[in-house]
Amino acid sequence: MGTVTVGLLVAAAAALAVRSMVRDKKRGKSLQCGGDCSRCGRHCS
Repeated sequence: MGTVTVGLLVAAAAALAVRSMVRDKKRGKSLQCGGDCSRCGRHCS
């Protein structure tokens, strides 16, 4: 039972991380340059 609980917690944390990355990408933030495209030579757009 403990293994299932821990597995569900890890899966939930991974889902939240992916959700956050998708939201950031939709807002125009890049995963490669930390979201500040003006500092990375504008290759993230």
